Amino acid sequence: MKYPVQLPSESRQRLWLTASVWLLFLAPFFFMTYGQINQFTAQRNDVEVVVFSWEQKLPFWPWTIIPYWSIDLFYGISLFICTTRREQWIHGWRLVTASLIACTGFLLFPLEFSFSRPTTDGIFGWLFTQLERFDLPYNQAPSLHIILLWLLWLRYATHLQGYWRGWLHVWSALIALSVLTTWQHHFIDMITGFAVGVIISYLLPISHHWQWQPSQDRYARKLFGYYAMGSFLFTLMAYELGGVFWMLLWPAISLLMIALGYAGLGSTVFQKQPDGRMSLSARWLLAPYQLGAWLAYLWFRRQISPYDQITESIILGYLPRQSDIASLNTTSVFDLTAEWPRKPDKYEKRYICQPQIDLLPLTPEELQSAVCTLEKLHQKGSVFVHCTLGLSRSAMVVAAWLLKQHPEYNITTVMNILRKARPLVTFRQAHLDALAQWESTYRHR
Repeated sequence: MKYPVQLPSESRQRLWLTASVWLLFLAPFFFMTYGQINQFTAQRNDVEVVVFSWEQKLPFWPWTIIPYWSIDLFYGISLFICTTRREQWIHGWRLVTASLIACTGFLLFPLEFSFSRPTTDGIFGWLFTQLERFDLPYNQAPSLHIILLWLLWLRYATHLQGYWRGWLHVWSALIALSVLTTWQHHFIDMITGFAVGVIISYLLPISHHWQWQPSQDRYARKLFGYYAMGSFLFTLMAYELGGVFWMLLWPAISLLMIALGYAGLGSTVFQKQPDGRMSLSARWLLAPYQLGAWLAYLWFRRQISPYDQITESIILGYLPRQSDIASLNTTSVFDLTAEWPRKPDKYEKRYICQPQIDLLPLTPEELQSAVCTLEKLHQKGSVFVHCTLGLSRSAMVVAAWLLKQHPEYNITTVMNILRKARPLVTFRQAHLDALAQWESTYRHR
């Protein structure tokens, strides 16, 4: 999502006013929740320590208290750099959610930092003293510092470019490092903090809207069951094995979101935009699923051709390589995948994406939208239409487009054309039914 460089003065003033209101709420909210739970945990007798042996070798660098403290400044300014009401509203609620989830974690899993920090003098010592006035060695996992760092980095990275963005990355890395080198947190706190931060930004997206539309396809319910069972098994293994195997919650959450996609969230679980970009939060959260899907893609693509010419100006294929696009000299690329982000500057050609979840037919409305898009691209020249394998989603769009272009064709005719050109094109009965529904509603419009 591209935000405007400048806003009218009235809009900017309104956003700054609401940013001030957010800060007036967030500042006391943070100190009340965080501080009270810290004091409460100090009186408990069930506080544990989770630390890796290698952490004993971590250095104590007093100067890193400066980047550690700087997150407070980042926090306050972040609400004022937002350029839309939605961005500011969602960002504010992300910060609230971060505190609520972190504090819940502190209560349910009370942990204590176990190292004794050396005495520090000078300005660094003064900064440590100020920190210790309200921050006891509890409130460890998930690290609220890391949760906030992720959420703040997302906002600043959206609005900064070039030199300033490079400095943002460097300073953010220093803030993350300072969590360890100030002897404020153990490593487990950082890992859990990052995980919580990613989940929050994924569930509360700014440039994306969740949509719930249960599929009428029985196969969707079957796929939901498969992925939900996979999620349950990974969760069970994490619980039973413990230790480092808690990392299995990552694929468990990933598969759960894919299951919800087939239950009704559809392609929105991937948070892919028409320009092909996928949110960084979705890419992190769904990485285990994407790894499995990529291995499956590499296996199946060995059995099919990269692309096939359907008409003189329509090419149907699987995920195209840059060399394919260049050699074919196509004018446009029409992407029907939801699960893969477009690589930066991969295609110099005109590109547009209509994300569709794999293995399910498009609805008549989605199909009509895709046909209209394909026709607009076709008017500019030849088009490379693809999904992951070029056998179902993209083939369905090309089939509908052929019906639209040729009144004398019927569904059987276009299926024969497609399978003659690309023999492994796969339509279930649900695909044919959806195509027939589209034909009766939209073909002659």
